[in-house]
Amino acid sequence: MRIGVFVCHCGSNIEGTVDTAEVSRIASDYPEVAFATDTMYACSEPGQDGIIEAIGEHKLDGVVVASCTPRMHEATFRNTLERAGLNPYMFEMANIREHVSWIGKDREANTNKAADLVRMAVEKLRRNRPLTPKEFDINRRVLVIGGGVAGIQAALDCADAGLEVIMVERESTIGGKMAKLDKTFPTVDCSSCILGPRMVEVAQHPNITLHAYSEVDGVSGYVGNFSVKIKKKARYVDWNKCTGCGECVEKCPSRKAPNTFDELIGPGRAINIPFPQAIPKKATINADYCIRLTKGKCGACEKVCPAGAIDFDQQDEIISEEVGAVVAATGYDLFDWTVYEEYGGGRYPDVITSLQYERLLSASGPTGGHVKRPSDGKEPKNVVFIQCVGSRDKSVDRPYCSGFCCMYTAKQAILTKDHIPDSTSYVFYMDIRAPGKLYDEFTRRAMEEYGAQYIRGRVGMVYPDGKGNLTVRGADTLLGKQVEIQADLVVLAVGVESAKNSPQLAEKLRISYDKYGFFMEGHPKLKPCETNTAGVYLAGACQGPKDIPASVAQGSAAASKVIGLFSKKKLKSDPQTALVDIKRCIGCGKCVLTCPFGAIKETDFRGQPKAEVIETVCQGCGICSSTCPQGAIQLRHFTDNQILAEVEAICRF
Repeated sequence: MRIGVFVCHCGSNIEGTVDTAEVSRIASDYPEVAFATDTMYACSEPGQDGIIEAIGEHKLDGVVVASCTPRMHEATFRNTLERAGLNPYMFEMANIREHVSWIGKDREANTNKAADLVRMAVEKLRRNRPLTPKEFDINRRVLVIGGGVAGIQAALDCADAGLEVIMVERESTIGGKMAKLDKTFPTVDCSSCILGPRMVEVAQHPNITLHAYSEVDGVSGYVGNFSVKIKKKARYVDWNKCTGCGECVEKCPSRKAPNTFDELIGPGRAINIPFPQAIPKKATINADYCIRLTKGKCGACEKVCPAGAIDFDQQDEIISEEVGAVVAATGYDLFDWTVYEEYGGGRYPDVITSLQYERLLSASGPTGGHVKRPSDGKEPKNVVFIQCVGSRDKSVDRPYCSGFCCMYTAKQAILTKDHIPDSTSYVFYMDIRAPGKLYDEFTRRAMEEYGAQYIRGRVGMVYPDGKGNLTVRGADTLLGKQVEIQADLVVLAVGVESAKNSPQLAEKLRISYDKYGFFMEGHPKLKPCETNTAGVYLAGACQGPKDIPASVAQGSAAASKVIGLFSKKKLKSDPQTALVDIKRCIGCGKCVLTCPFGAIKETDFRGQPKAEVIETVCQGCGICSSTCPQGAIQLRHFTDNQILAEVEAICRF
C-alpha cells in the first residue's frame, strides 16, 4: 500500500502548538507511507486539490489527514478521495486539534503526541479494505411526533411539498403550549389568531393524518424504512361519531378532574373538550375521574350524547405506520416550581405560574379573560413577577437559561396594565436577556410606557401578611437594600425542562439526549436539526428552550432536511457495519440482546443457531463486537487486529 499523510495547520489552531512540518517529516518514515506533507488548511478547496494532485502524482492507495475531528470533516475528505478515484473508505483521520493542540501548550510534547496519533492512523489504514455502500429504496412518508407549533410547521411544510405526513400528538388536541397563550411577544398579537388557522390547515390537509391522544410505542428500522408502532389511548368516545357539540361536558357531574389545559386553575370535568378551537374538537373521558368507569354508575354523557358516541368499552389500540423519516417535536414542560418553598408555590393559592397567569389573561381561560385572584376572585392591583424560577439556578440542577422568561414576563406586565389600568407590576429579575429582534425595545416599553417596576435582585421569601394579601421580601442589589412589597398576586416565571418521558422516547428513536433530557443535535453548529441517527430530525424545544420564532424556524429547517432526504431516488447505507464469522459464532445470542438498534437477528444455519447482521439497520456502534465472547463479530474498519495495531503503535517503546 502507498499511503499519503497530510498534516493540517488549521491556521494557528494546530500550528500554534504543534510543529506540523516535523510531524510530516516523522510520518514520512512510517511503514508504507509514500508521501507526507503539511498544509495550511486541508479542508479548503486548495487543500483538497492538493490531496487529489498528490494521489495522482504519487499513486497513493490511501490517505491519512491529521487535522480536526472526524465528526467535522471525515465526510469532506472521503468525498475528496472519491473525486480522486480512490475508494472513500481508504481514509483515516488523526485528530491532532481537539486531542493535542487545544489541550496542551508544550510544543515539543504536542509534536510528539501528534506524530504518535498519525502513526496509529497509518497502522489502522494499512489494514483497511475498500468498502462499498449498498443502495436501498425510500418510503416517502414522514412521522412528526408532537403537535406544537414546531411540529405543525414541520408537518405543513412536508405536506405542502407533497409528502404524506403522520402526526402523533399525546394530548387530545394539537397546539401545544402556544395554544394556551393569550398574546405573543413582541408584537402582542393574539396567539389563537396566529396558531388557529395553522391548526385548521393540519386538520384539513389531504396529506396529513393526525393521531391525537396517541403516543409512539416503538420504532424499528432505519433511515428510509422506519416501522413505527403508535398507541392510540382509549378515549371512551368514538371520535368518528363525536361532533364536538359539548353537551356531554355540560351534563357531566364529575367535576374534580384536573383541567390540564387551564393549568389546573379552572374547573374540570371527567369528560372534556380542551378549548373551543381544539383540533380535533372531540370529547375525551378521563378514566380516573369518570364515575361510570370507576364505580359503575352515572353514564350521564351516554344518555345526552345525540350522536351515540360514548363507548365505555373502548381499549387502547396499537397501530403500525411505515415511514422513511421522523421529526421529533415534543416540546417542553415546566419546571416543578413547588420545590421553591420560600415562594409558597403550591401552598398559597395566589402564587401561580406564568402559564397559569396566561390562562387568566386569555379569553378562552377559566375567567373569560378577566384577571382574578384564585383565592377570592378579586381583581389584583399589585402583581409581583419573580423571574428565573427553575432556571439559571444550580441549587435545583437547572443552571441553563430558559431563554424566553424575560420576554413573557414583560408581555404579561403590559397585558396586566391593559386589563387593570390602575394596577402596578413589579418584576424581580437577575438581569434582562432580550437578544431577539425588537425584544429589548419591547422590554423597555414595559418599563417606560406601562410603568412596570423592575427590581434587580432575588426574592428571599413570600408569606401571607394576615390581611388576605402576600408580602414579597427581596433584595434590591442596585440600591443595596432590602425591599418588601405588598402583593395581591405573585406570578412565578417558571423555567422550562424537557418534556415528560423524553429520555424514553429518545431511546425508542435511538437518539442521544443530554443530562436534562433534551434531545441532542448531530452537531451544535453544522447539524442543528439532525441527530446521531440518520433520518431522525429535531424541531423546537425538544432540543432545548426555544421561543416561538425559533421553534417555527427549526420546524421548517427539519422539514427541509426531510424533503432533501426524500429527493434522492435511493439511499446508501454506511458499509462500516458488523460482520459475523459464522464459523466462530456459537449462537449464544448475546449480540442480539445487546444491539441497541435491533440490527442482529438469530438465524438457523444447518440446524445451528447463528447471528446475522441486518446491514441496513446496523449503525456501526461496535457493541456487539465487544460483547461477543468468541470474537465472531468484527466491525469493518474497527476489527480487533486494527485496534491492536493502533495500541502497538502507541506502546512500541
